[in-house]
Amino acid sequence: MTGKRVLIIDDEMNMRHMLKVMLEKSGYVAKTASDGVEGLKAMDEDNFDFILCDLKMPRMDGMAFLKKSTEKYPEKTYIMMSAFGTIDTALEAMKIGAYDYISKPFKQDEVLLSLKKAEERERLKEENLRLLDKIKKIEERYSFGRIIARSEAMAEVFDLVKKVADHKTTVLITGESGTGKELIAKAIHSYGSRAAGPMVSLNCGGIPENLLESELFGYKRGAFTDAVRDKLGRFEEANGGTIFLDEIGELSLSFQVKLLRVLQEEEITPLGGLGSKKVDVRVIAATSKDLKREVEAGRFREDLYYRVKVMTIHLPPLRERRGDIPLLVGYFIDQFNKKLHKNIEGLSSETMPILMGYSWPGNVRELENLIERAVLLAKGRYITPGELPPSLVSVQAAEPPQSPLETLSIKKASIRLEKELIKKALDLTKGNRSKAAKILEVSRPMLLSKIRKYRIEEER
Repeated sequence: MTGKRVLIIDDEMNMRHMLKVMLEKSGYVAKTASDGVEGLKAMDEDNFDFILCDLKMPRMDGMAFLKKSTEKYPEKTYIMMSAFGTIDTALEAMKIGAYDYISKPFKQDEVLLSLKKAEERERLKEENLRLLDKIKKIEERYSFGRIIARSEAMAEVFDLVKKVADHKTTVLITGESGTGKELIAKAIHSYGSRAAGPMVSLNCGGIPENLLESELFGYKRGAFTDAVRDKLGRFEEANGGTIFLDEIGELSLSFQVKLLRVLQEEEITPLGGLGSKKVDVRVIAATSKDLKREVEAGRFREDLYYRVKVMTIHLPPLRERRGDIPLLVGYFIDQFNKKLHKNIEGLSSETMPILMGYSWPGNVRELENLIERAVLLAKGRYITPGELPPSLVSVQAAEPPQSPLETLSIKKASIRLEKELIKKALDLTKGNRSKAAKILEVSRPMLLSKIRKYRIEEER
């Protein structure tokens, strides 16, 4: 029993009756109408999965009905019927929106077959929608704007971004160079209530200190020799939006005092100006330095430190989230295929273990640059070790060679790779198994089991 609802539109009573009986015997729920006018009224009053409609009818014929009904209900499935049909008529009906065309007289099986085909099409459409929805959810899980990740550590970062995005809370983003701090800042701005406002970025370490004050706070005409007109500062440009202060740890102590005042009072005084101006700006700061140590060393003001770290988001280095490497590689290959007009399909089987075993001191930025270079140099469909920097390949080449027989065994190669990754994780964490488990993205008990299984402690 299908339970699918079918509307039969035909001016011949015997035809309507015959089709209704046949369809109900086959498990369909059938309703009838004598012409296009009645058919449209029935569709307004009830919901149908399929519509069987004759072409030659009084008042409103099949073509007129098809034009009107497809405008109003384009998602429905229409099957047209006619004893006077030609190929041209069938093609015209298909162009308007019919799914199928049946010539009268027809066998009962023809109608049932057409309906079964239509049901299969509907099923495939629904399956495609489900798959698209699933893909969308996977993309949402693995990406946040231009940030691509699937590791637990980055999932926690995404959660924090969502929680803080709608609030004016000052955020401090920490992490090594190349981990994507500016991308996180942009995500906070884009997904928050200030997305319609401007986002202004400034690298505090890239501007000489004598120019920094005028750059951030602006100046008035005549404030200094070259000030021939008023200039807005970055804070005023960001009014109603967000300002991103990258490498805030590079600021001098004297300038830190001025920035602290702006953060506390929410007002700026342009150079050469007589009064202060209120600004409504959300501040996001970032640093690759350990600001707590900088405070202890007397290089960073403690009051400013606590003012900027109201909410801290730490980006882990790539070596601590190696599970993201294959995902990032695929993303970057796709991006550089478009940019460089190439058609690289992926990495060769020898290349991925090299990337997975590397320590990535330059983090995601280094990986991005490496993939761009490899895509540019690649001669075939796959990136091979030959397209990687020699210094990176030489690290892997220093390892003991394996016999040809072992390299052909997927099982043995997988075990070897697993052992090497565990060893590298333990070396990176100086034997701390909890941290190593986090880097490897496995539970601590599983890691301990693998260490025992492979007798790794005996080899170290």
